[in-house]
Amino acid sequence: MSEHYAELLMYVAPEPIQRANQQWLTRILEHLELRRLNADHLDLPGLWLAPALLVTQTCGYPLMTQLRGQVRVIGRPRYELPHSSHGEHGSLLLSRDDNPRHALADFYNSRGVINGHDSNSGMNLLRERLAPLQRDGRFFASVAISGAHRESLRWLRDDRADLTAIDSVTYDYLARFAPQEVTGLRIVAHSAPSPTLPYIGPKGLSDGQVVQIRQAMNQALQDLPQVAETLGLQEVLPAHEDDYRILLDYQQQAATAGYALLK
Repeated sequence: MSEHYAELLMYVAPEPIQRANQQWLTRILEHLELRRLNADHLDLPGLWLAPALLVTQTCGYPLMTQLRGQVRVIGRPRYELPHSSHGEHGSLLLSRDDNPRHALADFYNSRGVINGHDSNSGMNLLRERLAPLQRDGRFFASVAISGAHRESLRWLRDDRADLTAIDSVTYDYLARFAPQEVTGLRIVAHSAPSPTLPYIGPKGLSDGQVVQIRQAMNQALQDLPQVAETLGLQEVLPAHEDDYRILLDYQQQAATAGYALLK
């Protein structure tokens, strides 16, 4: 029985989500008759490109800007959540309830916070939405880097920022299992749609192996209905790298508008 890395690190909170993901991974490996290697020593880029990788999840923007041609896309999740469905999700642009600005254009010259410049939901989709509203290549008075979506929400609650963009799946999980983290916040706008975060494996996977892994993922969801319900995950859909080309289109549209860098 061979050993492989299998990790789902894009959505790790709140705790019921983490627990459900671990149960799902355990059942997936049981179906494939594989053993799971400990990946605690690997950072995300190391995991994504590890030769012993079986399956993990990445953000669509790094897939197209850092990993293109270096991994195999296994599939993408079909979440059925309040703000994510049919294999698509997006970003929710959020502020505090008591912020006097209301329309997105009102946030010009305000304080922005993003989780990171390599994030599709936190940066790329936000940039696409702000590009028509920027002036001379700038929208915000300042842009801070929080390091994580939950930290960006904390910045809003603590009045350290006025506007952020949060992955809609993350938001729906928090609203259900940790509502205190989104209490007092409101949705200012929705981003353009985006394919949900891809599941990936090593570049050397054959077409047959990709199908086998995806089938094991779906069988495990059927075996564990409570896990599927907790994750809001109906199935893993077939997907290809080209499905994520639209994220580069959003990048190019912003650049054409004079807003290549979010600032």
